[in-house]
Amino acid sequence: MRIIAPINISRMKKLLGIALAAVVAQACDYAHSNVQTLITDDCGVNWKIIKPGESVPKRIGVCAYKITIPDYPMQGESRFRTAFKDRVLANIEVTYDYSITQPIAFINEAKYLGKPNASSDDASNSFSVYETAENSVIDKRIKEVSRDLLIHEDIVDFSQADFEEKLLTDVNKLLEAKGVRLNFLSFVPIPEEQTRLAIDVVTAAKIYNSKGLTEVGKAVSSARAGASKIQIVVQKDGTVTAEE
Repeated sequence: MRIIAPINISRMKKLLGIALAAVVAQACDYAHSNVQTLITDDCGVNWKIIKPGESVPKRIGVCAYKITIPDYPMQGESRFRTAFKDRVLANIEVTYDYSITQPIAFINEAKYLGKPNASSDDASNSFSVYETAENSVIDKRIKEVSRDLLIHEDIVDFSQADFEEKLLTDVNKLLEAKGVRLNFLSFVPIPEEQTRLAIDVVTAAKIYNSKGLTEVGKAVSSARAGASKIQIVVQKDGTVTAEE
């Protein structure tokens, strides 16, 4: 005859509590402070933000998943060619620092980021992916605003600092609805060689005129225009040649 030991209810509750805690721990993760965590139950049609420190339950179904995007400033750059006043062409180099301020608005604009497993430290959400987002969301607005403003800017009197301030303000107005903001930017025009020469001549003429040396300025400019340009070339064998 077997004797069945009495059940220890207190111990059973303790074991069940431990098991339940283990299941919950496996079923949940937590939103971190250096990323912005979003979840969806309908393949990205609607999103919900999970605050840092809050638990993120496991999503069930192919259309239920989580993504994270960076919650820290990132850098980008843009290069393009455009025209100043009087159709003076120049290459432009822009570098900028930006932050994603409204993740849901940004994801809706750059929809390819809102896909399953798009973790901020995952290969599917790498810097190259965000570079594509910069091109489609940020660079596009920088080029649009720059071209509208530069068409009225004389390249000879161009003030880089004043233009950067105006450009930053106008671009951020467009980006506000896209969920992103530029913290600062650097705008550097690179004119063609003939344009740079013309700028130097005009600037020099203004200086000579202000000092009452107009004729001297003309003579100097004429001499400079007729001067030969010498290029020094160092060959692989160490010999040096000069080419005009």
